[in-house]
Amino acid sequence: MDETTPTPAPYGTPGAPRLAVKGEAHLEVDPEIARIGITVSARGTDRRDALNDLTRRNATVIDLVKTYGESVETLETGAFSISPELTKHGRGERIRAYHGRVHITAELTDFTALGELTTRLADLELTRVDGPYWALRPDSPTRRDARQQAVREAVQRGREYAEALGTTLASLVELADIGAENAQPLGYGAPASAMRTVAYGGAPDMGGQEAAALDLEPQRQHVYAQVNARFTMTPPRL
Repeated sequence: MDETTPTPAPYGTPGAPRLAVKGEAHLEVDPEIARIGITVSARGTDRRDALNDLTRRNATVIDLVKTYGESVETLETGAFSISPELTKHGRGERIRAYHGRVHITAELTDFTALGELTTRLADLELTRVDGPYWALRPDSPTRRDARQQAVREAVQRGREYAEALGTTLASLVELADIGAENAQPLGYGAPASAMRTVAYGGAPDMGGQEAAALDLEPQRQHVYAQVNARFTMTPPRL
């Protein structure tokens, strides 16, 4: 920078006073998707038998979820494990049993089907269901709406301050997400602590009767947006 070029004053000057405000938005909307976590288990004294049982139960779960067609947006298999359970035997150890687990995640957009599917999964042998975890899609237009509303609120707030001084805003100097200066991302949606576990598998025998579908009420999602805005004002006459 040329030594003759004046450094901009960080807080404005009498001829170009600066105004800093914060714009905020809080939207409460219905969720767009619901995720459920499914854990399929197997146990046996023989490793091959435990693995075969796990394979059979995993196939049963996947086939059941797929019967819901377009109601299921994604179906993914996560971690798989099969491990021995050791027990003391004399001076050494021996394998008492084998434990196998497969974790599956399903994402649904039809919340009517969700209650029925969750109940049917929870009624399967050695199958655990966690969820639902209500959420918005990462590219949900609600997030954009919240950001735009926060910007409009910042401009409106700036105008109100300027009007209180009998003047008007002149120009926008800076607009930034809260925390953008130190690279801290702004969070959206319900915090993890708001998630709930609504069903566990391995239910007692119902005598051949199918369990009634769970009545699941979607959890409203809270979307927040905050921005910092800095303006210059036409010099007021104080």
